[in-house]
Amino acid sequence: ELSLLTIAASIEIGSDHPLGKAIVDHALTQNADLKPVEEFQTITGHGVRGMIQGKEILVGNSRFMVEEGVIISEFEEKIKNFENQGLTVIVIAENNILAGLIAVGDNLKDDAKEVIELLHKEGFETVILTGDNWRVANAIAQKLRIKEVLAEVLPQEKAAKIREFQAEGYKVAMVGDGINDAPALTQADIGIAIGAGTDIAIESADIILVSESLKGILESYYIGKSSYSKTRQNVALAFSFNGIGVITAVMGIVHPIWAMIAMALSVSAILLNSFGSRSFIKSQRLKRKNNHKNH
Repeated sequence: ELSLLTIAASIEIGSDHPLGKAIVDHALTQNADLKPVEEFQTITGHGVRGMIQGKEILVGNSRFMVEEGVIISEFEEKIKNFENQGLTVIVIAENNILAGLIAVGDNLKDDAKEVIELLHKEGFETVILTGDNWRVANAIAQKLRIKEVLAEVLPQEKAAKIREFQAEGYKVAMVGDGINDAPALTQADIGIAIGAGTDIAIESADIILVSESLKGILESYYIGKSSYSKTRQNVALAFSFNGIGVITAVMGIVHPIWAMIAMALSVSAILLNSFGSRSFIKSQRLKRKNNHKNH
């Protein structure tokens, strides 16, 4: 008789989903003897299925089981209790008969709360957009003080939700790491992938965070903000020096050589101004550190 963990890990080894990878990693640390799987299939937003030793195995969420005709009423109370704790419940069925549950806890990143607070201070609105159930999503939202939650959203629906935000006039940045986030990352104005995420998510993103720290989101914002500001300043500098130099030279007020010197000075001024953006980003880092110490 195969253990529940062995069954789930054997099936999930063919999946790119972060939760599936977590189960496989844990099973390998327990020296589980994973079995070969036939007829493996991913059901997007629901789970996976396959054949192990002649038995059909289903591994996925409660919705998936209900749609497949698996009776889960016996464990509904346990599922609710786990979900209220912020745990994601993975249900395993064997030949359409409930075999058991695996509850997976996705620990919040150490800097998640700090980053969300700083984003709010910068005027950003944050939304949890997840395929997980409402109880888990609300538990996490409460910890992070995020007011808007959209849960039980299928991958293709995530992209549609982002289109809705864009239609309302919002510029949307999407942060994700899973295979189910790829369509939304592509649809967003800025797609941000966690470096340790799936290849598909990384390929769909505009920005890739090399480390797993979420502070890279703020770094990206500050760099973009500084770059935009410096670009506007540099255009103004270029027009000021060159415009004044050319006009005064044409009018005979100054010698053309002085106009050329003014043009050369404009290049130097632009370079010096551009290097100043580095000190702006450093000051933002220092400001964040001081705020963190005060907390």
